[in-house]
Amino acid sequence: MPTSLLWFRRDLRLTDHPALLAAIDSAGPDGAVLPLFVFDDRLFGTSGGPRRRFLLDCLADLRAATDGALVFRHGDPARVVPALAEEVGAGTVHVSTDTGVYGRQRDEAVERALGDVPLVCTGSPYLVTPGRVTKSDGTPFKVFTPFSRAWREHGWRGPAPRPDDVRWLRDVPTEDPPPTPDLDGVDLPAGGEAAAMDAWRSFRDVRLLGYDEGRNTPGSDGTSRLSAYLKYGCIHPRTLLSDLATVEDGPEHVKRYTDELAWRDFYADVLWHRPDSAREPLNRELAGIEVDTGPASEARVRAWEGGRTGFPIVDAGMRQLRGSAYVHNRVRMIVASFFVKDLHQPWQRGARFFMQHLVDGDLASNNHGWQWVAGTGTDASPYYRVFNPITQGKKFDPDGDYVRRWVPELRDVPARFVHEPWLSPDGLPAGYPEPVVDHAHERRVALDRYAAARGR
Repeated sequence: MPTSLLWFRRDLRLTDHPALLAAIDSAGPDGAVLPLFVFDDRLFGTSGGPRRRFLLDCLADLRAATDGALVFRHGDPARVVPALAEEVGAGTVHVSTDTGVYGRQRDEAVERALGDVPLVCTGSPYLVTPGRVTKSDGTPFKVFTPFSRAWREHGWRGPAPRPDDVRWLRDVPTEDPPPTPDLDGVDLPAGGEAAAMDAWRSFRDVRLLGYDEGRNTPGSDGTSRLSAYLKYGCIHPRTLLSDLATVEDGPEHVKRYTDELAWRDFYADVLWHRPDSAREPLNRELAGIEVDTGPASEARVRAWEGGRTGFPIVDAGMRQLRGSAYVHNRVRMIVASFFVKDLHQPWQRGARFFMQHLVDGDLASNNHGWQWVAGTGTDASPYYRVFNPITQGKKFDPDGDYVRRWVPELRDVPARFVHEPWLSPDGLPAGYPEPVVDHAHERRVALDRYAAARGR
């Protein structure tokens, strides 16, 4: 029986899956497709507990969708994939293109190891595969707005059809998945393609209309919460935009949501052209900016990690991260700015902490988002943009709903004091800390260090 091997990575679904269709075509009418997932220590082993748990849930859903045919293997893909292809006599190996830093290197190694068996790349996790949208002179975009215009002009394909029936190759020996990590009460979304579609329909039908405002209001359920599903490819962004059907000429809330998907593609494109930006500043002028060290500095970092800085919106964000492996996007910017500009820490350290705790941790989006806040990344986001955690809280959580949800010590504080509880006539509630820094002073320190770094 002719066999093609379909190696799943960030495409854990059967709907709108071009690589699956290519694998079916390669196998032919009398052939079968072997679905494979490889637990690669370079990826799985370095992921935080929330991402490992969510991935395992997604894989359990995918295994059920393939009627139990999905095979698990552990180890280096450059060894595992060719060995399995030889074991089952696969004529081709099919994947969705991985444009990440490690993924590109890994796939090159797998392709070499496969020898005469072709590694066929079809589709990618993005609306437009990174590297395809460039300026007229062929150079990459460094600013989001012109990228987004060119990205829209480039356009994208419609969703690939879901095959009615797939002949899966069965009874191939499989290995057990890794043990499920104990998250100690962290509340994760359900994993898998069906859950992703349910989450999308709920957002589309209930919350999309108010997205333009809701995306900035952490106290309301105004965002799509699809980021983890997009990260692992339980749903493809093509499906979302095709479902909306009015992307180009639709109302403002549709355009605003499309912009968020454009940001996702943009950051992946930046990483494609500048792989070093995963760890190093895009703006190398600020690479040497002074940071704080020592016991007192470490104590403030621990307060930030534990949501005990004394700044309510910051503490709520960090406790949301710990409690649900997710942080509202507006609050991500606030807590990141506080870490980099009030605590004077390197953005790389904050980005690593987020990647260990986020269920939707994506290297391109996470690390470039941190660089945007730090002023070392893309766009006109200068270092002198320092988020004031008090005014940000008052503006985007005016009634304190978000703060009270995640910081129970402040649940009885009146709204006018909830973002400055030290001003309450009753004083700070029992158990809630004093602010760990003077924001106005630390802002001045940050600006001075920025000026010094630029003047070198």
